[in-house]
This record gives sequence, C-alpha cells and structure tokens, in this order.
Amino acid sequence: MNNLAILEKKIDIKFKNRDYLQQALVHRSYLNEHSDFSFGHNERLEFLGDAVLEIVVTEYLYLNYPDTPEGDLTNWRASLVNAKMLYTIADDLGIEDHLLLSRGEAKDKNTKARQYILANAIEALIGAIYLDQGIEMAKKFVLENIVSKLAEILKNQLYLDPKSRFQELAQEKEGITPTYKTLSSEGPDHEKIFMVGLFLEEKLIATGSGSSKQEAQINAAAAGLKIKNWQ
Repeated sequence: MNNLAILEKKIDIKFKNRDYLQQALVHRSYLNEHSDFSFGHNERLEFLGDAVLEIVVTEYLYLNYPDTPEGDLTNWRASLVNAKMLYTIADDLGIEDHLLLSRGEAKDKNTKARQYILANAIEALIGAIYLDQGIEMAKKFVLENIVSKLAEILKNQLYLDPKSRFQELAQEKEGITPTYKTLSSEGPDHEKIFMVGLFLEEKLIATGSGSSKQEAQINAAAAGLKIKNWQ
C-alpha cells in the first residue's frame, strides 16, 4: 500500500483524483529543492479549505445551538478552527508522515513553525476533499474529525483563552480580578522579549515571557492555571 493509500484509509476517503491529495501535502519549501516536481505547493488548497472549514463549523453551531448568543458561538468556532486544534487533528491522523518538506524543514520537528505547517495541511486536505468529493464529504470529514472535539471544549471551557479562564476562575473562587505587570524586557526592539507577572492583589502567582506583552500575559495566565490547579 503506498503512502497516499495509507492516508486515504486513515481518513476513510478514496480520492477519485489523488493529485488533489498529493498537492495538499506539498509544503512550499519542498519545491525550492525539487523545482521539477509536477505539483504545486498546498497554499491555494489551504485557502479553499479554510473557507470550507469555516462554513461547515458555522452552520453546525448555528443549527445545533439556536439559543446560544452570537458571541459565544464565535468563541466556540474559534476554538475549533484555530491552529492549535488543527495541529492536534493533524497529529491524530499522522499527517506529518505524509508531508513533503525541504531537508531543512524536515529536520525542524516539534517546533511552533512545524505545528503551523501541519495545521495548514489540514486546511489544504479539507480543500482537496471538497474539490474531489464535494461539500458533503468535506462536511463529513470536518464533523467527524474536528467538530467532534466540541463536547470536550465546552466541558473544560477550552473556548476561553488562558487570560479569560484565569480571570473567570479567580473571580469565582477568590473574588479577585487578576492584574498583570511587566517585570522586564530584553533584547533589541525588533526581537524584544517581555517578562510579565500575574498577580492576585499583591501576590505574584506566575510569570510568563513572550515576544509581545499580550503573549507574555497569556503564558503567565496558562502557568497560573497550572499553579492554582484550575485546569
């Protein structure tokens, strides 16, 4: 069984035209080293798949949660279609084993950049399914592999970002609204790293670093959730 057939079996879809599936798995970097490769990179399929994913998730939430306010539906949708979730789906499906990458990119495992590449490949795969099989099969794939995560997201309030979750729980459990203070910043302006402290009143709960104050605050809140065991 060849590489593409293995993936077809895993996603339970047999392509009429495997060229779509192959192209969904080609990263731009691969073409830099294989200029004679007969397929283009996957970015146009990613563009298409992103739109298909958005409408399928939006339609599902609209039809199945008629009494839920628009703001909540927006947060739920964001939690289903963000890069972190799509990377998880890619990992579940073993997409990395089928990606065509440059030698440099292939060595660069377990990085944030690789996670984004895999998340984008899921969108490209959705675009490929849509072109080859139509909207109903694309919808089936999205519902089975992505929307199926919604129950867990709602149960654990994963639709809230760490800052929102920490604030909600701090107010609920301790009656305190958390504050953030920048403790330090290092490096030149174009690559500055900020260190931020998360406080409940005067007590420092956790710290976080990032390339922006917002990123550092999110990382501090995520650390605070673990320290307080509020996961």
